[in-house]
Amino acid sequence: MQCLVVYDIPHDGTRAKVADICLDYGLDRIQYSAFLGDLARTHQEELMKKIKKQLGKREGNVQLFPICEKDWANRKVIIREGKG
Repeated sequence: MQCLVVYDIPHDGTRAKVADICLDYGLDRIQYSAFLGDLARTHQEELMKKIKKQLGKREGNVQLFPICEKDWANRKVIIREGKG
């Protein structure tokens, strides 16, 4: 299932480690604090547990949104890349 992970983490080191965890799970960075990728339900739970452990008692807001196949097929995307 496609999943969107977004976060707001003020602590630089923790934010970088959470990004690394997302990358370790094969998610692609689509914005500075947003990752997208295919994750099974068990991997979704495992990912969130690892992120929670990494956050510890530090401030942060991390949200994972599973996206069903129908909604994924109906998504709207605009990507415009700058000229080199």
